[in-house]
Amino acid sequence: MTRSIRLLLSTCVFAATAATGATAMAQDWPNRPVKLVVPFPAGGPTDMIGREVAEVLRAEFKQPVIVENRPGGNGTLGLGVLAKAPADGYTLGLVAITVAIAPHLGNAGFDSFKDFTYISNVASTTPVLVAAKDAPYSTLSELVTYAKTNPGKLAYGTPGVGTIPHLAVELFQTQAGVQFNHIPYKGAQQQIQDLIGGSTQLDSQSSLVVAGPQIKAGRIKPLAVLSEQRSPQLPDTPTAKESGYPGLVVAPWFGIGGPAGLPPEVVQKVHAALAKGFERSDVQEKFTSNGNVIHISRSPAEFRQYASTEFARWGKVIKDGGIKGE
Repeated sequence: MTRSIRLLLSTCVFAATAATGATAMAQDWPNRPVKLVVPFPAGGPTDMIGREVAEVLRAEFKQPVIVENRPGGNGTLGLGVLAKAPADGYTLGLVAITVAIAPHLGNAGFDSFKDFTYISNVASTTPVLVAAKDAPYSTLSELVTYAKTNPGKLAYGTPGVGTIPHLAVELFQTQAGVQFNHIPYKGAQQQIQDLIGGSTQLDSQSSLVVAGPQIKAGRIKPLAVLSEQRSPQLPDTPTAKESGYPGLVVAPWFGIGGPAGLPPEVVQKVHAALAKGFERSDVQEKFTSNGNVIHISRSPAEFRQYASTEFARWGKVIKDGGIKGE
């Protein structure tokens, strides 16, 4: 046997052994703690989703699932960390709608489809457009009429340039033929306080976590929710779709994924665990009580396709609006 043939056989044996070992490891997964990267600050509405998902996986796998908050860059920093993690299944992450937005605004630090394994969508929040309680408009129709007769007088707050609340209003302006003044903030709480104090006249929120209590207290009023259907938390508030803007359906979504190249066995185990865990009534109650809507993908491929559709949609909004990253 020549040296080259021996070398070839040795390489084949090594590759086969490595593949068999990797499959065995995936089948045994998880046999130690799993880390879940949440690319947003602790204590916020997104962190709440991440921690509830961690509880679901912890219960299904009987292993610790440790949440690691890696905020920064509106989610891009944490997603960059996830993209560079070992593809062994022991680092998963909350893959947010950020992957469909950030690359259109500049250097995101990751490729939305080459750098991640998509496993399942999990939930979306309920965006809401709110106004000061004494504003001379209480519906989207009245807001549009007021804006057209008072050009340049309305300012609205959002958590920042390129965030879903900002892009949602950009979409609304295009559809309604109006123009507002954008005031970016660094947090949803400050937005609401400035709306109550009169510094702004409108406010765009990505969820009901901050706006909901202020609405119930009568300090601000909702004009419309931007979800597909009315929210159980605000049953008397119409959707933008009902209000004459069928294209203004916005779903800030949050799913679970990992770095590219996760073993298929791990992907299927995580997907199955999420599907099973979210059948529990107590889990459903925790999510929906804050205005979240559960969206478990039927398959990892479906989640990836959904992310691709969202990538194209928000890319167009950003391009049409001439929006540049900060």
